[in-house]
Amino acid sequence: MDPISLQLGTKNLWGLLVGLLSKDPEWLSAKVKFFLPNMNLGSGNAALDLTQRVIIQLGELHSQGSATWQEFIHCVCMELDVPLELEVLLLSTWGRGDELPSHLAAGEESQPESQLHQGLKRPHQICGSSPLPKQYKKQQRELAKRYLQLLRTSAQQHCSGKLSGPGQPLTFHQAYVPPILQWGRATAPFDTQEGAMMGGSKAEDGADMSIRDLFNTRADKGPRVMVLLGKAGMGKTTLAHRLRQKWADGQLDRFQALFLFEFRHLNLITGLLTLPQLLFDVYLSPEAGPEAVFRYLEENANGVLLIFDGLEEALRPCSSKDTVGPEAPGPALTLFSGLCHGTLLPGCWVMVTSRPGKLPACLPTDTATVHMWGFDGPRVEKYMSCFFRDQPSQEAALAELRANEHLRSMCAVPALCRVACLCLHHLLPGSSPGQSSALLLTVTQNYVQMVLALSPCGYLHAESLLGLGEMALRGLETGKVIFSTEDIASSIMAFGTSLGLLNSFCVCKGPGHQEEGFAFTHLSLQEFFAALHLMASPKVDKDTLTRYVTLNSRWLLRTKARLCLLDHLPTFLAGLASRACHPFLSQLTQQDQVWVGAKQAAVVQALRKLATRRHTGPKVVELCHCVGETQEPELAGLMAQSLPYQLPFHNFPLTYADLAALTHILGHRDAPIHLDFEGCPLESRCPEALAGCGQVENLSFKSRKCGDAFAEALSRSLPTMGSLKKLGLTGSKITARGINHLVQALPLCPHLEEVSFQDNQLKGQEVLDIVNILPRLPQLRKLDLSRNNVSMSTLLCLTKVAVACPTIRTLQVRNADLIFLLSPPVETAAERRGPPDLQENASQREEVQSRSLALRLQKCQLTVNDVEKLIAQLRDGPHLDEVDLSGNQLEDAGCRLMAEAAPQLHIARKLDLSDNGLSVAGMYSVLSAVSTSRTLADLHISLKYKTVVLMFSTKMEEQGGNEERVLFLDSLMPQMPSMPSLCFPNIRLTHCGLRAEHLEQLCTALEGSCRPSHLDLSGNALGDEGTAQLVQRLPGLGALQSLNLSENGLSLDSVISLAQCFSAVQWALHLDVSFKSQVVILRSDRRARDLSAAGALPEFPTGAQVSRFGQHCVPRSFCLRECQLEPSSLTRLCETLEKCPGPVEIKLSHGILSDQSLDTLLGHLPRLHQLKLLQLSQMRLSQRSPFLLADLFSLCPQVQKVDLRSLHHVTLHFRSNEKQKSGCYGMFTGCGLSQEHVEPLCKVLRKCEDLNQLDLSANQLGDDGLKCLLKCLPQVPISGLLDLSHNNISQESVLCLVESLPSCPRVREASVNLGSQQSFKIHFSQQEEAGKTLRLSDCSFEPEHVCRLATSLSQARPLKQLTLTQCCLGLEGLTILLSLVRWPEGLLSLRVEEPWVGRAGVLALLGVCAQASGSVTEISISETQQQLCVQLEFPRQENPEAVGLRLAHCDLETHNSLLIRPLMETCARLQQLSLSQVNLCDASSLVLHSFLLALSELKKFRLASSCVSSEGLACLASGLSHCHHLEELDLSNNQLGEEDTKVLMRALEGKCWLKRLDLSHFPLGSSTLAVLTQGLSHMTFLQSLCLSNNDIGDIGCYHLSKALRAATSLEELGLSYNQIGDTGAQHLAAILPELPELRKIDLSGNGISPAGGVRLMESLALCKYLEELMLGCNALGDPTALGLAQGLPQHLRVLHLQSSRLGPEGALRLGQALDGCPYVEEISLAENSLAGGVPHFRQGLPLLRRIDLVSCEIDNQTAKPLTASIVLCPVLEEILLSWNLLGDEAAAELAGVLPQMGRLKRVDLEKNRITAYGAWLLAQGLAQGSGIHVIRLWNNPIPPDMAQRLQIQEPRLDFAFFHNQPQAPRCT
Repeated sequence: MDPISLQLGTKNLWGLLVGLLSKDPEWLSAKVKFFLPNMNLGSGNAALDLTQRVIIQLGELHSQGSATWQEFIHCVCMELDVPLELEVLLLSTWGRGDELPSHLAAGEESQPESQLHQGLKRPHQICGSSPLPKQYKKQQRELAKRYLQLLRTSAQQHCSGKLSGPGQPLTFHQAYVPPILQWGRATAPFDTQEGAMMGGSKAEDGADMSIRDLFNTRADKGPRVMVLLGKAGMGKTTLAHRLRQKWADGQLDRFQALFLFEFRHLNLITGLLTLPQLLFDVYLSPEAGPEAVFRYLEENANGVLLIFDGLEEALRPCSSKDTVGPEAPGPALTLFSGLCHGTLLPGCWVMVTSRPGKLPACLPTDTATVHMWGFDGPRVEKYMSCFFRDQPSQEAALAELRANEHLRSMCAVPALCRVACLCLHHLLPGSSPGQSSALLLTVTQNYVQMVLALSPCGYLHAESLLGLGEMALRGLETGKVIFSTEDIASSIMAFGTSLGLLNSFCVCKGPGHQEEGFAFTHLSLQEFFAALHLMASPKVDKDTLTRYVTLNSRWLLRTKARLCLLDHLPTFLAGLASRACHPFLSQLTQQDQVWVGAKQAAVVQALRKLATRRHTGPKVVELCHCVGETQEPELAGLMAQSLPYQLPFHNFPLTYADLAALTHILGHRDAPIHLDFEGCPLESRCPEALAGCGQVENLSFKSRKCGDAFAEALSRSLPTMGSLKKLGLTGSKITARGINHLVQALPLCPHLEEVSFQDNQLKGQEVLDIVNILPRLPQLRKLDLSRNNVSMSTLLCLTKVAVACPTIRTLQVRNADLIFLLSPPVETAAERRGPPDLQENASQREEVQSRSLALRLQKCQLTVNDVEKLIAQLRDGPHLDEVDLSGNQLEDAGCRLMAEAAPQLHIARKLDLSDNGLSVAGMYSVLSAVSTSRTLADLHISLKYKTVVLMFSTKMEEQGGNEERVLFLDSLMPQMPSMPSLCFPNIRLTHCGLRAEHLEQLCTALEGSCRPSHLDLSGNALGDEGTAQLVQRLPGLGALQSLNLSENGLSLDSVISLAQCFSAVQWALHLDVSFKSQVVILRSDRRARDLSAAGALPEFPTGAQVSRFGQHCVPRSFCLRECQLEPSSLTRLCETLEKCPGPVEIKLSHGILSDQSLDTLLGHLPRLHQLKLLQLSQMRLSQRSPFLLADLFSLCPQVQKVDLRSLHHVTLHFRSNEKQKSGCYGMFTGCGLSQEHVEPLCKVLRKCEDLNQLDLSANQLGDDGLKCLLKCLPQVPISGLLDLSHNNISQESVLCLVESLPSCPRVREASVNLGSQQSFKIHFSQQEEAGKTLRLSDCSFEPEHVCRLATSLSQARPLKQLTLTQCCLGLEGLTILLSLVRWPEGLLSLRVEEPWVGRAGVLALLGVCAQASGSVTEISISETQQQLCVQLEFPRQENPEAVGLRLAHCDLETHNSLLIRPLMETCARLQQLSLSQVNLCDASSLVLHSFLLALSELKKFRLASSCVSSEGLACLASGLSHCHHLEELDLSNNQLGEEDTKVLMRALEGKCWLKRLDLSHFPLGSSTLAVLTQGLSHMTFLQSLCLSNNDIGDIGCYHLSKALRAATSLEELGLSYNQIGDTGAQHLAAILPELPELRKIDLSGNGISPAGGVRLMESLALCKYLEELMLGCNALGDPTALGLAQGLPQHLRVLHLQSSRLGPEGALRLGQALDGCPYVEEISLAENSLAGGVPHFRQGLPLLRRIDLVSCEIDNQTAKPLTASIVLCPVLEEILLSWNLLGDEAAAELAGVLPQMGRLKRVDLEKNRITAYGAWLLAQGLAQGSGIHVIRLWNNPIPPDMAQRLQIQEPRLDFAFFHNQPQAPRCT
């Protein structure tokens, strides 16, 4: 029942009486019969309900007169259980006697019906019962009456005591101005949403409300708890006392009792209290009968209001579990929790005030919250008008207020408004207009002026003020706001109370314990004095001061027992640090300006550090207040620039003053900023604070507390925010009034790009009002009106607006979503020319033609009638990009209408009619409706999945480019639907329940004007009958590209009938059938695979062409999977395929093929003349299949290659006529072949006359099988490779191989690895080989194997070279092997690679060589490579006399005679000694010295990259000096000192027969070079000289050139990286013509410029036999290239000009000169800026093998002539084009020529701009038969997943960084 229903008169009282008596109708009937014995209570009233019967009976009683009625009422009250409140009203209205006292009767407030039963109850009585309970109740009421009157009197006295006296300047008596109150949760009352504000205007937003409204909530049951939230100074405490005053004056008549507690007082009570003690001992004691009074309060709890002020000051944390029983004592906060949760005094009202923040757990979850926002403008002016009573002062104060924006902002806080009034009261007399308010710019200045105003005659009592400040700071730090007399000195107490800075009052610390207490008049005043103490006290240093400059979050965390009362202290410190407060501080402290300035600077510096950090929203606001208080523009600018671009404020209250402070800071910012307010309780006028803030680019509000008043305030500010681009006002409760204000304001915001009004409960008219202003918002991109109330009529109005508005591009509606996407018009009015009337018409026509609109109306419940209206709107509208009407209720008629209207609606892309209830009949109507469409690209209908989608394409010219793209898409993604042609659309009628009887009607429709390019009938029920009909009608459907019959229940007979289409229709090229998954697709080529796509693919350019390789004959393919094939079925299938024209491929997979079926299939192969490929994948074959397949080589001559893997995969490749003579390839890997199969297999293979390769790897031959195979090998005509890897072989097989070599004359090479590789390969040649090569790795030979190996090698006379790599052949084993191998004659080269070789040392290795049975002619040792190479000559020729003569030169006593003698005997004919990367000890050097002395036939000596001591070098040099027949000397890469170099140079003396000298990386100093040049002058037979990397310089080059004049036989000259410069080049140029045999010269990296280059070219032109020219890494430029082009050597083979600063001109001229050169094999022009100057060839280079154009800025345009030139180089093997600008067009050009490059092995295209499309084109080029090994494509813009798919398709495409680490798995 309504809460005030009992106060509305007797009518409501009558209703309550009826309700009461309806609960006990029997009692009422008895009473009626008692009072009216003659009344008939018969069945006449039985048909009426209970309430009507009660009303009739009461009416009869009331009609008997007042006496009867009063007696009846008395019985009701005495006999029934009547609530006390109702009893009082009944007796006072109609009763007689026992009436309540007048005060209680008048003061009690009626309660809701639901609360009536919570009062005092009495047992059921009958008339005449005892009156004792009634007397007790009467006594209780008398006691309660006196106590309630005592409460009221005490409250009145307290309020009157607060009135000011003469010495209380801070407590002027004035009228109370209520602040703005706003409900904070959904607990706002029903009748206050539009209620009246007390003394104000009509309430808006549920914000302004009267004080009476605070206690009129919906909640009528349980605890009635309300928390009043407001920031400091908002007037919470004043409101609490105001409520008490109003109650005392009788205005809150619904409450009988009101108690007001302050937590700052309750904190002083340390003991435990019961609730009666709290009410009576702490607050006010009754005169008598406290138990009866408390009992009365319990019984009438719904008339009791308890107010608790300052919850944030409660010391003790409390949770919801901290409750006590009704009689149990507890702390005051626990009693408060019990009252809130209803465990104490259930039904009472509790109101608590607090600062905003996280509320403690002691409050129930359903607590109502009210926000207090202080004053708005009218309230401030009203307050000032009340403060200043005289007219002149009032007008002057209001003038100052209206003229000062900062003052108005501060006065929004009531406490500050009061301080400002006091200051103006002091300042206005004697001041000019504006002068007073200029002193009140900040909060701190207001307080400073207040102190000055209160000071007598302007004199500052420094000692007292500082004393107050010290006391204030001590209290704040200890959480004390009430001070006792012990805390305050008497002088300070008197000073504070006399000026009104302190209040005195009585403090109760417990029952019976009271004393006097003092407190500052407001907490903010205490904070001000604390800050004043910190700034002015000499006891506080700067470090201590800055520790108080911190930022505290606005959230109050209830985890600390200590009060946090320092929130505003930093603000006052910042204010005191301003320049305006400097004089005040100087006067107060009596200090100089430096002292005061230092303290102020310390605060500013601390704020500067805070300003550069990131903070949460609450701290940002607090920092804005602090920075504003300082009045420092530099600090404000620093903070403004440090704020993040996105500044969020979430879930904490913000006042007008907060936003004003933020706006002030943003005024100093240059960059734009985004402000996001979400869930923040906001004062309705908050947006006004943002007025003029031009830095805000994005402004968003999301709060249910924002309503019309907020929208109105926002509309006033929006036009002033010049940079605003995005506005959001979501989740609010604005109505038409608020929208009207916003609609007027939005067109005044010219830069708005996005507006969101989501979730605002807007109705249709409000939405239309917003949309109608869209033409006036030229820059708007998006309007979001989702989650509002939009009807169907409104929706159609919106579509009409979307059609008409030129800026709207998309209207998207789905369920609750409603979004407009916009873009500016294509052409503006200023750009048009011509008369105004023509301009208007022309602009309209152009707009309609150029504009496109996307309309998405999904799940909007549209019907066919709505569609008719929509079509009428769209018919005259712009071109439609997309129309989506899915999820509506169009049904067949609506879908037909839309399909018919589609051609006239100019839909460019998509029409979606899915989920609209379309039937089979409707499907035919849609198909007929679109039959005339010329733009239809795709029609997809699926009745099962409710899909109806029509795709359109209007650009005819794009079709040509799509052809090649479609090839790419389908090759990578077999399930990707292709792009259809424009005139022949895709028709997909999937899962529509089509059967055979439907085909005639369907085909008739398809044979009309709408002929499909792709026809998809999958998921239907056509069966074999329907398929047979379709095959007959197929020629009439035109040139289809694909036909999909998947999931139609087809049998194998249908598949065979579909195979007949290969000969019946031209377009049928591929038939894909999978029986298990029911996939049946007949297609023209690889363009259409109508299955689900595996992923998105990129867009590709339409201009790329691949016509060069697109004209080949595409073979027809028949793919059958998951089918059991019987011989009869195979026979029918093969007979059908025999009639197929052109090449045919047959692919059978995932089935079982018996031997009989395999025989049948293979037996038909000779008759399949067009067969190109037969593939059996995942087919289980028998063990007999390898022999059947091997026999094909003789039975079917067309078979070129048989590839059988694991008895599951077979691939047969057939010869074309052009390749009839090529060899055969047999691969039988993983087939389980063992020894027993070897002879039968070899017997079959003997019939093959041209077997090129036989692969038997991964079988089970073992040693026995291999031995058997080696015996049969001479009869098997293999001419290429025999691979026996992975056959479980051991060392026995290796030895058998060695033993069988003599019987296999055609074996060219054999290699065996018994390690992890398990390889065993034998290479054959066509004719008998004279010398064989044997490589054995990881064979782990045991000692017995070594002897057998030596024996076998002794018999293997044709063996030329033996390599033993890591075969566990130790030093001893090698010695035995060398000593046992004996041949009658011939040369054997033995290479040993073992880890011990690198550790054994030179002497030990020479000792091994000394044990050889033959003569050692060559020794090569490399410790780093762990290699020892020995060449043996048989028979060994011994000459004892010569040996003795050589030994005579050796000091046998000194040297190791045991080594020298056998070494001399074995190495008597040594011609080559190579020591590479060795460490020679002195002993080794001595042996080598003696060794060299005895080597009369030594012709080649190499000591490279080795470490030798000086003594060792002297020995080596001495030995070399005696080698007079030395022809080759290599001393490169040795780290020697100058003296050691000179020693070695002396060894060159007398070397007149020397032909090759390599001193690269040799430290040649000036003196050493002189020795060298002197020696060179005698080397007349010198053919090769290499002096690279020796820093010779131009001077050394001069001397060298002079010495080379004698080397007339010189053929090779290497002087790279010697920095000879142009001078050295000119010296060389002078002598080059004198070297007639010069064939190679390397001058790379010598700092040669064009001047030296031109001179060199002139000289090189005279070198007629020059073949290799290397001039890279020089700054030669185009002049050198032009000179080279004029005199290009005739026999040039190699040209290196990389990084030579060549340009397009030089490169072109050089290319013209090279064109047609018959000998050129290699060209390198890398790292030159060639751009369009890449060499062009017309004649070509017949021998060119390698061309390097890396990083030459080659683009697509340049690539075209380049590829044309490449084709003219028939033997080209390697093309390097990495790090260029090549794209897909270049890839297409390369792909076109790849099939013509028969010798090409490698193409490098790394780091270019080739996309996945270009890579696919390259793969297509490779597929045309190219022999390329790899195309490198690393670091091109190709996604990894696409690269993987491409590499699966073509393994030769390599996308990895390292070539040996492929990125994607490769196909087998």
